[in-house]
Amino acid sequence: MHYELYADSLFLLNFIMNLYLLILVDHSTLHTASVGRLAAGAAAGALCYFLPFLGTAPVFLKLAAGIIAGCVGMLCITFPVKSFGMFLRLLERLIVYSFGMGGALLFLVRIAGPARDAVTSGLGITGLGGLVFWLFLRFRYGLRAKDSVCRATLLRDGEEAVVWALIDSGNSLVEPISGKPVCILEQEVFDRIWKGDVRGFRAIPYHSIGKKSGILPGYLLPQLLLELDGMKLSFRNVYVAVSSNDISEAEGAEAESVKMIIHPGLLQQSRKGGPLKRQNVRRNDSESDDTGQNAV
Repeated sequence: MHYELYADSLFLLNFIMNLYLLILVDHSTLHTASVGRLAAGAAAGALCYFLPFLGTAPVFLKLAAGIIAGCVGMLCITFPVKSFGMFLRLLERLIVYSFGMGGALLFLVRIAGPARDAVTSGLGITGLGGLVFWLFLRFRYGLRAKDSVCRATLLRDGEEAVVWALIDSGNSLVEPISGKPVCILEQEVFDRIWKGDVRGFRAIPYHSIGKKSGILPGYLLPQLLLELDGMKLSFRNVYVAVSSNDISEAEGAEAESVKMIIHPGLLQQSRKGGPLKRQNVRRNDSESDDTGQNAV
């Protein structure tokens, strides 16, 4: 029996499926991968798919080599892997999403009926993969909320506080002058770090269910460090709004309460690399604790 393989079609199909998987892994961590690194990792994995077709070694050895090289290449190129433990955690997520997407695709193909030939084509598999990818991405927070809880270190004028923080897509607060994303911090942690210093006060407007509108006091945090499963991100000049209410309880987070809510836009901007830039720069609006004392 003779088979014809089209290298370009195989590469494109594997590239797209790898890209789906890497984006899912990235969204379950701290969004440390840029668009370029995601594409490069997906391409490396797609190239490794061709390894079993090369050489004269036993088939199972070539398959194993292709899978291992593909996984290692994809993860190490896409993410800033700094330890073997971090690699294992990334690999765990990659395997979970791979089996999840694979199982979902097999189920959809099985129930396709007369349309099976169409959905098993290259375009059909890509489309079904996109649908499964969207469903995984859409409902990830509901299914694996613990992935959104990270460790946050707040640094200001020699003071430091380490708390559990929740990356919450429901947080849409922005600082009205600069347009930068605003994180939410409990009053107790704020008092511990600021010690009564109210320089740099900003009024942060908000809307919530049961209350049409309101104002939260906001301040500029010089440095914020986030860590999740060995991955770390550092931010400078982050706005935080102070809440007098308890935020929530973090299930599984060493029985400690979540003290901070991270704006997802903070992570999305960090993927572009370099320091976070202001969106609406005002000529006389410098970001520091010494300015904006009376700004609203």
